[in-house]
Amino acid sequence: MNPCTSGTLVVPGARLHFEERGEGPLLLLVAGGNSDAAVFKRLAAALAAGHRVVTYDPRGNSRSALDGPPAEQRIEEHADDASRLLDHLAGPAGPVDVFGSCSGGLVALELAVRDPDRVRRTVAHEPPALVVLPDARDHLALVDDVCETFRRAGPAPALRTLQALYGGTPAPTLPEAHDNTAFFLAHVVRPATRFVPDLAALAAVAERVALAGGRDSRTHVVHRTAVVLAERLGSQMALFPGGHTGYARHPGAFARRLVEVFAALPGAATEPGTVTEPGTAAGAGGERGPGAVTCAS
Repeated sequence: MNPCTSGTLVVPGARLHFEERGEGPLLLLVAGGNSDAAVFKRLAAALAAGHRVVTYDPRGNSRSALDGPPAEQRIEEHADDASRLLDHLAGPAGPVDVFGSCSGGLVALELAVRDPDRVRRTVAHEPPALVVLPDARDHLALVDDVCETFRRAGPAPALRTLQALYGGTPAPTLPEAHDNTAFFLAHVVRPATRFVPDLAALAAVAERVALAGGRDSRTHVVHRTAVVLAERLGSQMALFPGGHTGYARHPGAFARRLVEVFAALPGAATEPGTVTEPGTAAGAGGERGPGAVTCAS
C-alpha cells in the first residue's frame, strides 16, 4: 500500500492543506477551479508506485482556509503558494515535475517560467487561457455573464451558462472535500480566464512543457486554448483519456499516459516512474516531517 500523509503549511494570507503519497521523483499535481486534493486521490494513488506525489487544496478551497475575507484569486499568488510548498517539502533546489489541470494548468505554466532550474518538466491540461483565442472577447464576455448570473441568481444558473466553455455539457460530479462552487464563481473564474501566460518566457522552456487535452473534449473551448498555446510555443500537444476531468474519471489510464508524456520531454534524470492501478499494492510511503498525519480524504 501507499499510505497518504497530510500536513498544513502556513503561507501569507492562508493555510495550505497538502497530502503526500509514495516515494521516488517528486511530482506535484495542481488542482484547478473549485477542486481540491481529493480530486486527485485515485490518480495520485496510481502514480505513487514510482513517485513521491504531492497534492494540495488551493488557497480558499476546502481545507486551505484564507486568513481574511475572500478576494479575487490571482494565478501568480497560487504559483507563490506552490513554490512555498515545494520549498517546504523538498528545499529550493529539489527537482520536481508538475502537472496541472484547468486553472491549475495555468499555475503549472507560471511555475515552469519562474523556476526552470527546479521544475524539470511540465504538463498543462486544458488551461483556460481564453485571452489567447482569436475570439477571446466573446468568451470573456460569457465569463462576465457567468459572474453576473451568479450574483443575481446563484450557482446553478451560473454553472449552466459556464457550460458553453465545456461543450455545453453539465459539469461532472467530482470528488471534493467541500463544495467550493460559490467561491469559484465569485473569486476564481474571472481572474483565471483573464490570466495572460508569459509566452516569451515559456518559449525559453518550451521543450520541457507539454500542453495537453482530453480526447473527449477536443471540440471544447478549454481544449482550444491548449491547442493555441502549443502552436504559439511550437510545443508538444498531448491527448489524454477522457475529457476535461479525465484524471478523475479514468485515473489508471490517465496516470499511464502522464508518465509517457513526461518521459518524452527532456529533463528526465532517471527512468520514468511506474504506475499502479488504484487500489492495488505498491511500494511503501512514509511520514513527511513532524506533525504529518494519515490522510482523511
